[in-house]
Amino acid sequence: MAINRLQATPSRSAYDVVIVGGAIMGSSTAWFLSDNDDFNGRVLVVEKDPSYEFCSTSHTNSCMRQQFSTELNVRISQFAADFVKNIRQYMGGDDRVPELSIRSFGYMYFADNPDFADVLKESQKVQLAAGAATELLSADEIKARYPFYNVDDIVLGSINTVDEGYWDGAAVFEWWRRQAQERGVEYVSNEVVDINCNASGTRVESITLKSGEIIACGQLLNASGPRAAVTAAMAGIELPVEPRKRYSWIFKAEHPLDQDLPLTIDPSGVHFRENGGGTYQCGGHSEVDPAVDFDDFVMDQALWENHVWPVIATRVPQFESIKLTNEWGGHYAMNTFDHNAIMGPHTTVENFVFLNGFSGHGLQQSPAMGRGTAEYLTYGEYRSLDMSPFNFERLVNNQPIVEKAII
Repeated sequence: MAINRLQATPSRSAYDVVIVGGAIMGSSTAWFLSDNDDFNGRVLVVEKDPSYEFCSTSHTNSCMRQQFSTELNVRISQFAADFVKNIRQYMGGDDRVPELSIRSFGYMYFADNPDFADVLKESQKVQLAAGAATELLSADEIKARYPFYNVDDIVLGSINTVDEGYWDGAAVFEWWRRQAQERGVEYVSNEVVDINCNASGTRVESITLKSGEIIACGQLLNASGPRAAVTAAMAGIELPVEPRKRYSWIFKAEHPLDQDLPLTIDPSGVHFRENGGGTYQCGGHSEVDPAVDFDDFVMDQALWENHVWPVIATRVPQFESIKLTNEWGGHYAMNTFDHNAIMGPHTTVENFVFLNGFSGHGLQQSPAMGRGTAEYLTYGEYRSLDMSPFNFERLVNNQPIVEKAII
């Protein structure tokens, strides 16, 4: 099932769309372009690391949720759920494509104070109006349904077990790349080292590759994850996206739970979930959360010993005796402006298009984001969901989107 080895040199000197970055967002957009009968242009995807070993896509927890505080984010995840559950149908009935599902153990948000409880209540109204199945539970109701939790400090919980939980993001990612390439999207193993604009700086005319080729492009899509600001800077654009380190651990419990563990968002910020077979996955970050080097994936052992493990053992006493089996560090592509996606065209460089800054919820948003971006590249507008609130223009106008459900 491996993707064909990529060449370094593009086969052409000009493309209608050049996508900088071939991970989940770039490949979603490439696939949706290839799936649109109204798009008949040439697409080049430039990926600096075709092994994807260190990209955010490879380090994800691969979960999705409906529990957001803004309707648009809820709708985005609803499309993701539909896409995953019907992936073979979306991919033209290709019987090579696996049938996928969502392991809907749900997300459990805990509030340990009245203010955050009010946030959960207001968010639930938005979610229910959009058709989600979010429930609010008192501490007693949580304990009755999930007796393994210690909820002595909890005033309210919020959970949804419909289309909310684990999904196979790696399979979706692979088939987006595979089908896109089969349909003529060209992927190269190379790196964009310069973006060349016209004299007035209002249009991208070409890119320069590390191997020396200059490739003309009609539209350029920045899908370069935590490196998005570097890509934007080549076109003279300042973008508030930076890599923030996030840690993940897999552990085995001496006394496994006898029911699924929801993806639990503890008030401390630590989160943990079911992984299967008596194993569990958890994640967190340091209290001091600076931007880091793109190649910095070193683990913080003290964080596990002094913070994460004590939180887990307190919240689920059965986890007092556990054994680590795996760990890794990854990067959020953190949008420091408002922690939401930045997409659509630049306000001055008209054919420079963004798909950046997902701040940790990119994988679950990738179906809708790729579809919307492909629509914009084809029609100059969004046609399925109106994604314009995420456009770059809001940064210029200092109009942040307030999303209260950020992990």
